Amino acid sequence: MVATTTLGGTASNVVVAKVIHGLMTMTCVPNPVPEEQAFAAIKAGVDALPQGVKMVLNSAQFYGQHWSLGNLELLSRFYEKYPDYADRTFLMVKGAMDTEKFKVDCSPEHLRRSVDKCIAALRGTKKIDVFQPCRIDKSFTIEEIMKTLVELRNEGKFSHIGLSECSAATMRRAHAVHPIAIVEIEVSPTSYEEETKRVIAAAAELDIAVAGYSPLGHGLLSGTFKKREDLDPQDFRANMARFKEENFQHNLAIAEAIQSMAAKKGCTPAQLCIAWVASLGPKVLPLPGSSRKERTLENLAGGDVILSEEDKQEIAHVLETHPVKGGRYADDPSTDSLLWG
Repeated sequence: MVATTTLGGTASNVVVAKVIHGLMTMTCVPNPVPEEQAFAAIKAGVDALPQGVKMVLNSAQFYGQHWSLGNLELLSRFYEKYPDYADRTFLMVKGAMDTEKFKVDCSPEHLRRSVDKCIAALRGTKKIDVFQPCRIDKSFTIEEIMKTLVELRNEGKFSHIGLSECSAATMRRAHAVHPIAIVEIEVSPTSYEEETKRVIAAAAELDIAVAGYSPLGHGLLSGTFKKREDLDPQDFRANMARFKEENFQHNLAIAEAIQSMAAKKGCTPAQLCIAWVASLGPKVLPLPGSSRKERTLENLAGGDVILSEEDKQEIAHVLETHPVKGGRYADDPSTDSLLWG
């Protein structure tokens, strides 16, 4: 039986699979996957769900090559070919990115322009269910940003409002303006900062869902990599702190411990990490990526894996005795706090 939950805010009546399907790796990679492979990966997850349960799909304005609209354009072709799947999926779209300057822009003019670009890319095949700025633009107050988002929602451009990489304090202020359906933050056994815990706790209090992206630590914990040479030099992760040579071998020991635990548990390392994120709360939804049918189903099954308190304590012990080296993106872990808006 596929684990399910409901979202929050204005989407609190929407029943969805506990595990979200991230679509970034279909198009935002050096070599995008064949279209039919991508379509099969999406269909597999949706087809595995009971009637009335929706699959949350996670996309963005900039998930194409060279930060283009390619991912949304792929989705438009998917929905044209399989129109019945529009009502069976719940589409989250991140935007507000100035792709020419590669920086977030939450000015009223740019927010509107970003939303309109995303809508145009979908070509009327599917309405955006949740729109979320990809980061909090500190040039504006969250109240100013929310005012624009509420105006756009009231115009019918999307159905619900979400946030991404927000602090607990910012989320509270935003929610006071208008109910937030879901917030997207990085959550994994190796990315569980104090602010992450505060966001999850505040979201539970306010009945806001949390999408925990990169539950496998950007693939670090999946067991895919045995040595750094396994990573394509063109892969964006090659420049991430935790994948750099001086940190990689140390962090690989954490991955090996996760693999050993998964073997004892009778699941894959990916499923163990997904289950760990899912265990953080009834409305905490792991958000792994998948561009293959088999991986979509593996990820979805991770939501059904139940971790005992002993399992969670064992993972905590591994991380206490062998803490991850490097920040989420930069070399210095202390800079992670700068990511929170």
